[in-house]
Amino acid sequence: MEIAIQIFLVLLAGYFGLGLLFGLYFIFLGATKVDPLMADTKKRVRALLFPGVVATWPFLIRKLFTSKEES
Repeated sequence: MEIAIQIFLVLLAGYFGLGLLFGLYFIFLGATKVDPLMADTKKRVRALLFPGVVATWPFLIRKLFTSKEES
């Protein structure tokens, strides 16, 4: 049982590690590709969005790539 918990924790850490990396990219560069109105937002608003981006990065990365193809 301890091995299963360790595997789960490693996978969870990897998920949030990738989320942190993607979140930094998305907040500073990628958000404007998905929503052009994000170019006018303040840094405080982007800081508030950061935890949500980290948690939901698989959905946002898909949206980022599909919005690139449409443009």
